[in-house]
Amino acid sequence: MTDLAAEVAAIAADAGALAMRQWHTDFRRWEKSPGNPVCAVDLEVDAMLRERLSALVPDAGWLSEETIDNADRLAGDRVWVVDPIDGTRDYLRQRPGWAVSVALVEHGQPVIGVLDAPARGEVWLARAGQGAWRNGERLRVAARDTLAGARVPADALPQVDADLVTVEKPNSIALRIAMVAAGDADLLATIRWGNEWDIAAAVLLAREAGAAVTDAFGGALRFNTPNGEAFGVLATAPGIHAAAVERLAERARAGVKR
Repeated sequence: MTDLAAEVAAIAADAGALAMRQWHTDFRRWEKSPGNPVCAVDLEVDAMLRERLSALVPDAGWLSEETIDNADRLAGDRVWVVDPIDGTRDYLRQRPGWAVSVALVEHGQPVIGVLDAPARGEVWLARAGQGAWRNGERLRVAARDTLAGARVPADALPQVDADLVTVEKPNSIALRIAMVAAGDADLLATIRWGNEWDIAAAVLLAREAGAAVTDAFGGALRFNTPNGEAFGVLATAPGIHAAAVERLAERARAGVKR
């Protein structure tokens, strides 16, 4: 597993370098749907990752933001779950809050997770049962046990959460989850249906750093599901997770009905 994780990290680094070379160039960009941007670099990085990761583990299926889904992935025990550029908005705005996100999922759970964030000079790596690192430094979640004062990566918070504290918010949700893993934030929550490729690698990073990670209701997350989605993600310092679930419960119940 250690050797395989290192190979995955090397491939993700090459993908990050490819994205960096084109970051300030004139490339094609458009919207897949209103408010959902994509660019030619997303597709180029996706193609490179698929070729090299599939060669590395030939029996693994494929689930990526930039590839048409194929139900064949559900028949196998292993699948690559990939977002070639997580945080495309920041990539297009020439802001550094984006990353290449790669996870290898086995039997519904990530066992290798890599975030390569070259614009930030960061390489994040986690192996199931073996810990999580940023640039070679072992990660550990913050030891917070009260919800009030918890640091949240957000531009702004609703009045009901005025007792929380906003910190830097990269556009990449994977990087925001990773901030919890590193102890740079205490809580990250989404209350909507989201895609597995956005969170798979970062969920493993957070778990291996000691964070509590669930869906928006506090339930277990599972990957390589038929629709490739989960309802929300909640990553927190373990001492505040129950309080965060309780605070978000009404909003989660309202959101899941939409």
